[in-house]
Amino acid sequence: MAEELSGKEKAAILMVTLGKDTSAEIFKHLDEEEIEDLTLEIANLDKIDSETKEDVMNEFHQMCVAYDYISHGGMDYAKDVLEEALGENEANNIIDRLTASLQVRPFDQLRKADPAQILNFIQNEHPQTIALILAYLDPEQAATIMSSLPDNKKTEVAKRIATMDRTSPEVIKEVERVLERKLSSLVTNEYSQAGGIDTIVDVLNLADRGTEKNILDELDTEDPELAEEIKQKMFVFEDITLLTDRDVQAVLRQVDTDDLALALKTASDEVGEKIFSNQSGRAAEMLKENIEYLGPVRISDVEEAQQKIVNEIRRLEESGEIVISRGGEDELIV
Repeated sequence: MAEELSGKEKAAILMVTLGKDTSAEIFKHLDEEEIEDLTLEIANLDKIDSETKEDVMNEFHQMCVAYDYISHGGMDYAKDVLEEALGENEANNIIDRLTASLQVRPFDQLRKADPAQILNFIQNEHPQTIALILAYLDPEQAATIMSSLPDNKKTEVAKRIATMDRTSPEVIKEVERVLERKLSSLVTNEYSQAGGIDTIVDVLNLADRGTEKNILDELDTEDPELAEEIKQKMFVFEDITLLTDRDVQAVLRQVDTDDLALALKTASDEVGEKIFSNQSGRAAEMLKENIEYLGPVRISDVEEAQQKIVNEIRRLEESGEIVISRGGEDELIV
């Protein structure tokens, strides 16, 4: 029965039940250690009876529903809805299972607020305080607020988000006291992880192009290594699928065919199709043959070739020859 299984065993059963395509998508959001643990657990699975599969899927569904209630209305709201739907005992069981693995993040109430209201409330705070708050908001909210900050604060806040590591609960509590009219006290007793390179990349990808460029230009002067680290994650090789056919063709005219073949060695089918469909039939066939002739290659060589192409895409965008679509802004075409 599902009650007797560990969390890892349930996760492995869930992945097998969902099928390889869905499981592969889930793996993209896990770190290396989690992937290794889960892969080992899947490999060690014995035959799974249909009743256990159904129990695991039902539990997963219940926790997804409960998490959705928590996200939209908070813990108390989720409990009330679940009690009404499933009864007090089952609702408590679901909430207990969730809270064992889920920590409600600080500034939860702010994530439900309008960015303009948040901006009015925090724009005069110290850059470190603003950075801490933005690091916990949804990237879309943070991007809107970042774009509206005074120019002299944008870069400083971005830099502090990028270099943020762990923040003690005492500091978070102090910030929440300043924001107590808008927030509930939702901190946990453990250190909370927020900020970092991935956070500021998410924010800048959704910010307007002017804000992004100004921040990166200033960071180039203040902290070139940090600026380059952020730039390398702003547009990755797989994002070629986001380019228009016209822009892909412009890129292909500039890149070396050997680099392109090497870069495509580990690329997804979607990226390959995007490239091949923007070449002549003969050129596409020759490229496919070159990829096959490569044989085994080092991952580091593939990544280097991909980065060369990404750098060329970045150069073409800087010169205005192509446009990289960013989901968080309304593109202005002139």
